[in-house]
Amino acid sequence: MSDGQPAENARPSQRLVALVPMRHHSQRVPGKNYRLLAGKPLFHHILTTLLQCPEISSVVVDTDSPPVMDSLRREFPQVTLLERPEHLRADTVPMNEILAYDTSQVEADFYLQTHSTNPLLRSSTLSRAIQTFLKDYPTYDSLFSVTRLQTRLWDQLGRAINHNPAVLLQTQDLPPVYEENSCIYIFTRASLMARRNRLGDRPRLFEISPEEAWDIDDELDFAITDFLMSYFRATSGEAQGGDL
Repeated sequence: MSDGQPAENARPSQRLVALVPMRHHSQRVPGKNYRLLAGKPLFHHILTTLLQCPEISSVVVDTDSPPVMDSLRREFPQVTLLERPEHLRADTVPMNEILAYDTSQVEADFYLQTHSTNPLLRSSTLSRAIQTFLKDYPTYDSLFSVTRLQTRLWDQLGRAINHNPAVLLQTQDLPPVYEENSCIYIFTRASLMARRNRLGDRPRLFEISPEEAWDIDDELDFAITDFLMSYFRATSGEAQGGDL
């Protein structure tokens, strides 16, 4: 495990494009992507974070949402807009197919995908993730962010996953397992198309803090995220990520 600091052999001259897919329709929360959070449309938060990351060459939004497109043109003219084709707009279309289209439209050496529903991600965490990936590429051909879990996990059949019920260890002494949190993915178009998946053959796990990994999926998530955003601003604290 390294310290996640910028590596001397990182290659910032290579073009890395950030992709942010956004549907107009939201199944659980109507208008989620452009609903106000802490006084701003939700998607404004992640765009601001991405634009502050020096390793990112450009930011691309793929959307079929008229309110998002209108706001982008007015307030984020530096962001590239891709209007999502009709055949990719259904809820059943896999994200990897959307990414295959996006990477065919915007050329880059590497791509970073995140979501508007991750407003607590920090630009410093994105920088560490990118530097970690570049340092280890091509030994690892992709990277995805994870959250550490150290709790007693069971499967649906009542079988212990990561612990021995006969040996009651403290949870902090359990071997950690890691949850894919969908906050950060870094990959090449070649690996994406070879597997039709943003995770390549040799993905690298990159750990981030649970606070940054919060994903907005319902009304409770909105309330919790709004509280956390206010708390971080009031305390000037920074959730620290890391890498495995």
